[in-house]
Amino acid sequence: MTKRIKVADLPDFDAAPYLDNEEAVAAYLTDILEANDPALLAAALGDIARARGMSEIAKASGLTREALYKALRADAQPRFDTISRVCAALGVRLVAEPVHSRSKRIACGRPA
Repeated sequence: MTKRIKVADLPDFDAAPYLDNEEAVAAYLTDILEANDPALLAAALGDIARARGMSEIAKASGLTREALYKALRADAQPRFDTISRVCAALGVRLVAEPVHSRSKRIACGRPA
């Protein structure tokens, strides 16, 4: 008979060890941004900052280490300025893309 494992008994997942290259970081942030959840974005930036070294990211962003930890908690609501400074320190940028392309709007019968 198979032993059942309770979800509560599983360890918390930590993404930081898997964010060891630029492609992994970009893919992670892209997926997080698609969720459209500011708290999740803050937590994801925290994961990346921990993977890169929180002290170095704090220094590069001009924030104290404590302020960086506080701003990048899962329940935080950091200002855009903070997100922007952290992204710059991490060497990433947030990119906007249209939700609907022009050809899709025309194909659906809506004017461009």
